[in-house]
Amino acid sequence: MYSVGDKIIYGESGVCTVELIAPLESSGSPDRLYYHLRPYIGSGTYFSPVDSGAFMRPVISREQAEALIRSIPGIEPAICNDTRFNHVDAFYKELFRQHTPEAMVSIIKGLHLRINSRKTKSTRAEATMKRAKEVLHGELSVALDIAYPEVEEYIKNRIGEA
Repeated sequence: MYSVGDKIIYGESGVCTVELIAPLESSGSPDRLYYHLRPYIGSGTYFSPVDSGAFMRPVISREQAEALIRSIPGIEPAICNDTRFNHVDAFYKELFRQHTPEAMVSIIKGLHLRINSRKTKSTRAEATMKRAKEVLHGELSVALDIAYPEVEEYIKNRIGEA
């Protein structure tokens, strides 16, 4: 069980802070506890039963974040060669379900190649790549204790040193 103040990865939503652990007044189950989660990127609150089985994990450590950044050049891009929209969409959704920073890097690299190799823009691919960056950069921001807007430059500088 997580504690109030913990920063966790919640499903495909990315980093969230546990704001409160309490029953929901509207649930009709006063004994069932819910995590009240505030997303790091975006606004609002997510409510997840403590015992729901929804994917949650702690944010990676600073050491793990630094190791991930060093490994980025060697992470293979996730490339879907299928041209059918629903197959491409399913391919990237499945990668998102891995809930790992490495999967987010692979998605970003693969979609970057896909977008740059086409003469037309794909708003769906761009939106998926943006979401993968938000999830990855949000986690790295928290793990490295740097501002979210500084993450991309931090990565570029670190990879450039390697």
